[in-house]
Amino acid sequence: MNSKYRYHHIGIPTRRKVEGEIHLKHLKIYCTDHESNPFGIQWMRYEKGCDIPELVQKVAHVAFEVDDLHEAIKGKKVITPPNSPSPGVLVAMIEEAGAPVELLQYTNKG
Repeated sequence: MNSKYRYHHIGIPTRRKVEGEIHLKHLKIYCTDHESNPFGIQWMRYEKGCDIPELVQKVAHVAFEVDDLHEAIKGKKVITPPNSPSPGVLVAMIEEAGAPVELLQYTNKG
């Protein structure tokens, strides 16, 4: 694996409510905080009508932090273009070998 990709979390789709999940109303997603798990596990539950690609809603994704998101997605199969789900972070989803991969860049690192 290229050292420019730093492991961030793994997102696992679920249909069950998970203790401590947070509702991201604007995205129609419920998720747990990956930072509260020693291995960065984040449970993801999607509401009906969610715009997240079906692949992401059904297949676990791994997320990596990158220094330059736009550079990291060059030449990749982008399934969700760069966007900011919350202040200070840019994310994009790519498909690699049939699996979703999230790439994220913190924009307010100090």
